[in-house]
Amino acid sequence: MARQYAAAVAHYLFNVVQGGGANASAQEQAAAFMRAAMWSVENSERHRVSLTPGDLVLLYLGAPDRMFVGRAELASAAHDWSASEAEACPGTAAGGVLLAHVEAWDPPVPMSDVLSQMDPVEKAKADFDAGVVRITEGEYATALAVAAQRHRATG
Repeated sequence: MARQYAAAVAHYLFNVVQGGGANASAQEQAAAFMRAAMWSVENSERHRVSLTPGDLVLLYLGAPDRMFVGRAELASAAHDWSASEAEACPGTAAGGVLLAHVEAWDPPVPMSDVLSQMDPVEKAKADFDAGVVRITEGEYATALAVAAQRHRATG
Protein backbone atom coordinates (compact mmCIF):
# COMPACT_ATOMS: atom_id res chain seq x y z
CA MET A 1 0.00 0.00 0.00
CA ALA A 2 1.41 3.40 -1.02
CA ARG A 3 1.74 5.93 1.74
CA GLN A 4 0.36 9.37 0.94
CA TYR A 5 1.82 12.54 2.38
CA ALA A 6 -0.03 15.82 2.65
CA ALA A 7 1.64 18.69 0.86
CA ALA A 8 2.87 21.43 3.14
CA VAL A 9 0.67 24.50 3.24
CA ALA A 10 2.52 27.75 2.59
CA HIS A 11 1.55 31.08 4.12
CA TYR A 12 1.61 34.39 2.29
CA LEU A 13 0.76 38.02 2.75
CA PHE A 14 -0.96 39.63 -0.26
CA ASN A 15 0.00 43.28 -0.11
CA VAL A 16 -2.03 46.00 -1.82
CA VAL A 17 0.78 48.34 -2.69
CA GLN A 18 -1.42 51.08 -4.14
CA GLY A 19 -4.98 51.73 -5.20
CA GLY A 20 -6.23 50.45 -8.55
CA GLY A 21 -6.49 53.85 -10.16
CA ALA A 22 -7.00 57.49 -9.32
CA ASN A 23 -10.41 56.86 -7.76
CA ALA A 24 -9.76 53.59 -5.89
CA SER A 25 -8.08 53.50 -2.51
CA ALA A 26 -6.08 50.46 -1.45
CA GLN A 27 -8.93 49.54 0.90
CA GLU A 28 -11.50 49.76 -1.92
CA GLN A 29 -9.28 47.67 -4.19
CA ALA A 30 -8.78 44.97 -1.54
CA ALA A 31 -12.54 44.88 -0.85
CA ALA A 32 -13.25 44.47 -4.57
CA PHE A 33 -10.76 41.60 -4.82
CA MET A 34 -12.35 39.89 -1.81
CA ARG A 35 -15.88 40.28 -3.21
CA ALA A 36 -14.75 38.81 -6.53
CA ALA A 37 -12.83 35.99 -4.74
CA MET A 38 -9.89 36.81 -7.00
CA TRP A 39 -6.55 38.52 -6.46
CA SER A 40 -4.34 40.00 -9.15
CA VAL A 41 -0.77 38.72 -9.10
CA GLU A 42 1.70 40.28 -11.52
CA ASN A 43 3.89 37.97 -13.62
CA SER A 44 6.96 39.61 -12.06
CA GLU A 45 6.05 38.60 -8.49
CA ARG A 46 8.86 36.53 -6.94
CA HIS A 47 6.54 33.92 -5.36
CA ARG A 48 4.01 33.73 -8.23
CA VAL A 49 5.05 30.26 -9.38
CA SER A 50 4.97 28.92 -5.80
CA LEU A 51 1.32 29.80 -5.12
CA THR A 52 -0.64 26.55 -4.74
CA PRO A 53 -4.29 25.72 -4.06
CA GLY A 54 -4.73 25.30 -0.31
CA ASP A 55 -2.09 27.87 0.63
CA LEU A 56 -3.26 30.43 3.19
CA VAL A 57 -3.04 34.18 2.72
CA LEU A 58 -3.43 37.29 4.82
CA LEU A 59 -4.82 40.28 2.91
CA TYR A 60 -2.91 43.43 3.78
CA LEU A 61 -3.04 47.14 3.03
CA GLY A 62 0.47 48.54 2.86
CA ALA A 63 1.63 52.02 3.84
CA PRO A 64 0.18 54.31 4.95
CA ASP A 65 -2.68 52.06 6.20
CA ARG A 66 -0.61 49.08 7.43
CA MET A 67 -3.69 46.97 8.25
CA PHE A 68 -4.79 43.39 7.69
CA VAL A 69 -8.25 43.39 6.13
CA GLY A 70 -8.86 39.66 5.87
CA ARG A 71 -7.68 36.20 5.03
CA ALA A 72 -8.38 33.53 2.41
CA GLU A 73 -7.33 30.20 1.03
CA LEU A 74 -5.99 29.88 -2.49
CA ALA A 75 -8.45 28.06 -4.76
CA SER A 76 -6.05 28.07 -7.72
CA ALA A 77 -2.43 28.43 -8.62
CA ALA A 78 -1.40 31.71 -10.23
CA HIS A 79 -2.36 31.74 -13.88
CA ASP A 80 -3.15 34.08 -16.75
CA TRP A 81 -6.78 35.11 -16.59
CA SER A 82 -9.24 33.56 -19.00
CA ALA A 83 -11.38 36.09 -20.87
CA SER A 84 -14.23 35.74 -18.35
CA GLU A 85 -11.85 35.96 -15.36
CA ALA A 86 -10.19 39.08 -16.79
CA GLU A 87 -13.62 40.68 -17.12
CA ALA A 88 -14.59 39.75 -13.56
CA CYS A 89 -11.31 40.75 -11.89
CA PRO A 90 -11.24 44.29 -10.52
CA GLY A 91 -7.47 44.63 -11.00
CA THR A 92 -5.46 45.35 -14.11
CA ALA A 93 -2.99 42.45 -13.95
CA ALA A 94 -3.07 39.85 -16.71
CA GLY A 95 -3.46 37.07 -14.16
CA GLY A 96 -3.67 36.06 -10.55
CA VAL A 97 -5.29 33.54 -8.24
CA LEU A 98 -8.80 32.52 -7.30
CA LEU A 99 -9.68 32.69 -3.61
CA ALA A 100 -11.82 30.44 -1.40
CA HIS A 101 -13.09 30.88 2.15
CA VAL A 102 -12.56 34.65 1.98
CA GLU A 103 -13.01 36.32 5.36
CA ALA A 104 -13.10 40.11 5.58
CA TRP A 105 -12.04 41.53 8.94
CA ASP A 106 -14.15 44.32 10.35
CA PRO A 107 -12.55 46.04 12.06
CA PRO A 108 -9.24 45.67 10.22
CA VAL A 109 -6.23 44.59 12.26
CA PRO A 110 -3.36 47.09 12.50
CA MET A 111 0.04 45.60 11.71
CA SER A 112 1.38 47.31 14.84
CA ASP A 113 -0.94 45.13 16.97
CA VAL A 114 0.39 41.98 15.30
CA LEU A 115 4.04 43.04 15.55
CA SER A 116 3.61 43.80 19.27
CA GLN A 117 2.68 40.13 19.82
CA MET A 118 5.74 38.77 18.01
CA ASP A 119 9.19 38.02 19.31
CA PRO A 120 11.59 40.71 18.01
CA VAL A 121 13.92 37.90 16.94
CA GLU A 122 11.42 37.02 14.18
CA LYS A 123 12.32 40.30 12.42
CA ALA A 124 8.84 40.77 11.00
CA LYS A 125 8.18 44.14 9.41
CA ALA A 126 5.26 46.29 8.33
CA ASP A 127 6.31 47.55 4.88
CA PHE A 128 6.90 45.45 1.78
CA ASP A 129 8.02 46.19 -1.76
CA ALA A 130 6.38 43.08 -3.20
CA GLY A 131 2.72 42.25 -3.71
CA VAL A 132 3.21 38.64 -2.55
CA VAL A 133 5.31 38.02 0.57
CA ARG A 134 6.05 34.58 2.02
CA ILE A 135 5.48 34.52 5.79
CA THR A 136 5.92 31.88 8.45
CA GLU A 137 3.15 29.77 9.91
CA GLY A 138 3.81 31.51 13.25
CA GLU A 139 3.38 34.97 11.72
CA TYR A 140 0.12 33.83 10.13
CA ALA A 141 -1.13 32.35 13.42
CA THR A 142 -0.23 35.51 15.34
CA ALA A 143 -2.24 37.68 12.94
CA LEU A 144 -5.23 35.32 13.28
CA ALA A 145 -5.02 35.40 17.07
CA VAL A 146 -4.89 39.20 17.15
CA ALA A 147 -7.83 39.37 14.71
CA ALA A 148 -9.85 37.02 16.93
CA GLN A 149 -9.06 39.14 20.02
CA ARG A 150 -10.16 42.32 18.24
CA HIS A 151 -13.35 40.66 17.01
CA ARG A 152 -14.25 39.49 20.53
CA ALA A 153 -13.53 42.99 21.88
CA THR A 154 -15.71 44.74 19.29
CA GLY A 155 -18.29 42.02 18.55
